[in-house]
Amino acid sequence: MIFNNVDFDTYFKQYPDKNGYFGKYGGAYIEPELKKAMQEIRDAYFTICKSSKFVSELRRIRKEFQGRPTPISYLERLSSTLGNGVQLYVKREDLNHTGAHKLNHCMGEALLAKFMGKKKVIAETGAGQHGVALATAAAYFGLECDIYMGSVDIEKQAPNVARMKILGANVVEVTHGLKTLKEAVDAAFAAYCKEYKDAIYCIGSVLGPHPFPLMVRDFQSVVGIEAREQFLSMTGELPDAVVACVGGGSNAMGMFSGFLNDPVDIYGVEPLGRGSALGDHAASLKYGEEGIMHGFNSIMLKDENGDPAPVYSVASGLDYPSSGPEHAFLHDLGRVKYDVVDDEETIDAFFTLSRLEGIIPAIESSHAVAYAMKLAKTIEKGSILICLSGRGDKDMDFIINKYGIR
Repeated sequence: MIFNNVDFDTYFKQYPDKNGYFGKYGGAYIEPELKKAMQEIRDAYFTICKSSKFVSELRRIRKEFQGRPTPISYLERLSSTLGNGVQLYVKREDLNHTGAHKLNHCMGEALLAKFMGKKKVIAETGAGQHGVALATAAAYFGLECDIYMGSVDIEKQAPNVARMKILGANVVEVTHGLKTLKEAVDAAFAAYCKEYKDAIYCIGSVLGPHPFPLMVRDFQSVVGIEAREQFLSMTGELPDAVVACVGGGSNAMGMFSGFLNDPVDIYGVEPLGRGSALGDHAASLKYGEEGIMHGFNSIMLKDENGDPAPVYSVASGLDYPSSGPEHAFLHDLGRVKYDVVDDEETIDAFFTLSRLEGIIPAIESSHAVAYAMKLAKTIEKGSILICLSGRGDKDMDFIINKYGIR
């Protein structure tokens, strides 16, 4: 399929290019002392990760440890409430070990670290799912693990903080700035600059300098590959639309990668938060502009000085002032439509899915569910496949304290 002069038959061979660019987005804008470290990771990824030994080991881990493939569930009761015959389905990444899609790339990154002879993995986390997944991978491979997390998110995500500590990770509280995900990334990068000889940075999304957006997309592509095959097996056809939430965008790129070359509408859902005013949302693709942060060029939210703007979302995993460079590229191409839902719509979807289907979703995933419910009301018939990126265990105390039981 050719879309806006991009041939999606060969898309994954073309993008990113050898310098890590998706069109004008991506690249590696890093300090000189990190260039050698990034080159080491690139060389290892393109050598080790293409070997049959690495691939077979990762496949074994996914099957025997992670519990993959994760299933697709048909949301019969929720679909019936729509009243127009549109059918909703969810790809159940909440049933992946540790409760979210994050383990897909964490096991890959930790296995790469082991092959490279590294002793430690370093990362940031917002909602805590990436931190839990990396702590799990570190425990599995016998690696040290430092997780940087903003103090605001530590308070909101106490269950995941406890899980990380039980798994043996060192949770480092970040207390500067807004004390959320951006600051955690800042701190993790600073730590990695000092420890890169013995450690590997395991970024939590399709972000950062090349080769991280490529690596995380490739490790997460298992979601879309499975989903496409499963949906065809269940229904005999492709879904009419695919929907996923987008912060940095790892679950979305994993899901979208299975359908980019198909006649399927694809939607990325960003957090509108409290509204469209700067500082009340984290919808960078909707309201942002081109800019560089954390080593990559993408679309980002900027303040009056051109620096990363303060952001907000009810979902700790989505409150980041930029998005992955591949999302920026797909946004400009028009291949993926990026839209928003606000906090209230998200929390309503959280309770609706829980009550009607017995599935408690992560707040991040609830953004995708909310948008799919809205989208379903605008089309006459068909099917929508939602990436349910994680489960809501981590969010229940926060939800009850802030919103009560609806």
